[in-house]
Amino acid sequence: MEPNHDRSIILRPEAQLERVISATNRVIAKMISESLLLVKSVAPAEIWESAIVQYNRGVAYYYGHGVPQDYVEAAKWFRIAAERGNPGAQTGLGRCYNHGQGVLKDYGEAVKWYGLAARNGNALGQCALGVCYENGWGVSQDHVEAARWYCRAAVQGDALGEFCLGFCYESGQGLLQDYNKAVDWHRKAAAQGNADAQLKLGNCYLKGNGVPEDPAKAVHWYRMAAEQGDASGQWNLGLCYRHGYYVQTDLLQAFKWFQLAADQGDEKARQEALALVGVMTPLEVDSANKLYREVKDKLLTRKIR
Repeated sequence: MEPNHDRSIILRPEAQLERVISATNRVIAKMISESLLLVKSVAPAEIWESAIVQYNRGVAYYYGHGVPQDYVEAAKWFRIAAERGNPGAQTGLGRCYNHGQGVLKDYGEAVKWYGLAARNGNALGQCALGVCYENGWGVSQDHVEAARWYCRAAVQGDALGEFCLGFCYESGQGLLQDYNKAVDWHRKAAAQGNADAQLKLGNCYLKGNGVPEDPAKAVHWYRMAAEQGDASGQWNLGLCYRHGYYVQTDLLQAFKWFQLAADQGDEKARQEALALVGVMTPLEVDSANKLYREVKDKLLTRKIR
């Protein structure tokens, strides 16, 4: 049984967007949390504050850095900064409307604010607007328009935009299918640490789509994705170690990666991990669990940071 590539499901762009926005905004929020002004209303004296400060305050409330998490407060500060033209806040407010966080869910309003951010050159806003067009949220579904906005983000060097554009070229969704261009954009995103692009690139090398078939490079990119916590990358890497696909068979390594994928809800990975426990010695099981915990702790530490 070779790696089940149909199970290597890449996160849809909207899920990718959640991951990238979350990582970006957590960093910003952490930077300003110590000096955050704990206020619950907009006073006239605050009018002099820069839109960036107000946007950062919205980010802090959104993620609960330095203050209790409060989506209503986050949406309020995003709106104040967004109305002053801050593109990051416009994207943040669009996200609140997109998910009904602190405001009533309204795809039309989400598109409005994403659109303002996108036209102001904000790459996350451009990707978010592309996702709306791709899924028909608040606008008529239009894959060509979605690809256009992904392209605008990609040419700015945005990893999410590069991944989404690569997806369009690979699937032929909104653009003529072109595996070579898909690989080019996935490679750019993968080089910036985009785990889903790394997984896609691994699949391309395994199948020979847009690149010469190279199983060793496929395993390399699966590992890169897996080490960032990508469940599909962990599943594929577990299969490789379990059955000796392109690597030496190693049941301890296989258990480690299956268990990490199982922690994220992958039922087949859980079954594979349990099956391995049944064929390993007690000492091997202890060693495998130690390997698993080491990686688990590293992933948790990275997430907290």
